[in-house]
Amino acid sequence: MRTRLPLVAAVLILATLEAAAPPVLLESLVGRQVFPVTNWWNQDISAAPVDSRSSQLIDWISGRSASNPTAVRRLHPDFGPPPYGIPYVVVAGDQARVQPTFGYAGESDTGIPGLPGYPIPDEARTIANYIEGGQPGGGSSGDRHLLVIDRTRWVLYETFATSWNASAGRWDAGSGAIFDLSSNARRPDGWTSADAAGLAILPGLVRYDEVSNTAEITHAFRVTTRSTNGYVWPASHRAGSTTSAPPLGARLRLKASKNISTFPADVQRIFRAMKRYGLIVADNGSDMYISGTMDGRWNNDVLNPAFAALTADDFEVIQLGWQETNAPAAPTNLRIVR
Repeated sequence: MRTRLPLVAAVLILATLEAAAPPVLLESLVGRQVFPVTNWWNQDISAAPVDSRSSQLIDWISGRSASNPTAVRRLHPDFGPPPYGIPYVVVAGDQARVQPTFGYAGESDTGIPGLPGYPIPDEARTIANYIEGGQPGGGSSGDRHLLVIDRTRWVLYETFATSWNASAGRWDAGSGAIFDLSSNARRPDGWTSADAAGLAILPGLVRYDEVSNTAEITHAFRVTTRSTNGYVWPASHRAGSTTSAPPLGARLRLKASKNISTFPADVQRIFRAMKRYGLIVADNGSDMYISGTMDGRWNNDVLNPAFAALTADDFEVIQLGWQETNAPAAPTNLRIVR
């Protein structure tokens, strides 16, 4: 004789089966292509021409002047165990969505076609390290980036100055941007994103899952300088007009002649990517700070001295706005103020 479940029990079981899968902090992305191989983040620039102003731009980044002609700017890993670095969280396609309130609403995305909102998990409100800075709910200071990946649709959601507004029962953010990770679509000229340059943040992070892997890293890294001057492709937004500073979107390349053979194997993997894919200036911040994930597995006792062994002088600036498909055409979207 077959036993029938009470209606209430059947409903509870169905609800459990249909509940959203739990979010996963720092889920490995190895084996998944973050943006097409033709995307600017994945562009091999090892043969790109050097910009005619490369030396002057490197001098500015280094802080050299007539009164301080020997200034040196060393690299620094802007990541490590909490609270250093930028975390990301991966959710399933059934994750509930909310609509943040944006300060820059006119340049922020509200959702994807047919699916409004951002799949921000409830855990980000109460659990540390879901948001940059490490504070549950984001806190009230710092950049407070929140990066969420919908693994089912392969869509990236990023917000800046993110905070949970408990009194209003909503998420607030300075700006928000959504990226189809299978597309090369660029944000409209003049638009910001969760980053000053209008670029996605996730593809420019040094990630532990890549560094600890045996395969080569095949993308550029996000870097900051203390000020910027306009923007060039692939950036879409400006965040300053400081004379002699590099524009947002500028790409720095570790010189091929730089010997990196003395570094640990995993660090060599990072530095080889800097030679082949370079660094993209994406925001104003400390000079030559390289962005990476907030991850308890990082060992800054290894990373800090290794990065500090490189200086801005070990890099060159490739032709501003350079694209492989139109080189050596003139740079596009050049908005440098002198």
